[in-house]
Amino acid sequence: MPMPPPKAATEGPRDRQVFHEMGQIVRALEDAGPCAPDTLAELIGARYWEVGRFDRALAFAVADGLVVRGPDDVLQPSG
Repeated sequence: MPMPPPKAATEGPRDRQVFHEMGQIVRALEDAGPCAPDTLAELIGARYWEVGRFDRALAFAVADGLVVRGPDDVLQPSG
């Protein structure tokens, strides 16, 4: 008997795409240096991303300690 298709939410809140997006955020900060969220979004072309993806990926990157939010909301890579 064939297996039923997987449920739509099998990957949970962190899909593969968000890991890729987090990597883009970290690489851009490493390359460009500390910057404001709006500047970072412009650097990585986040306006072409699905609505809410940039904020979600940035929140995960900060929560995982990959990105640090400094004074005046300036973002920088950790380490």
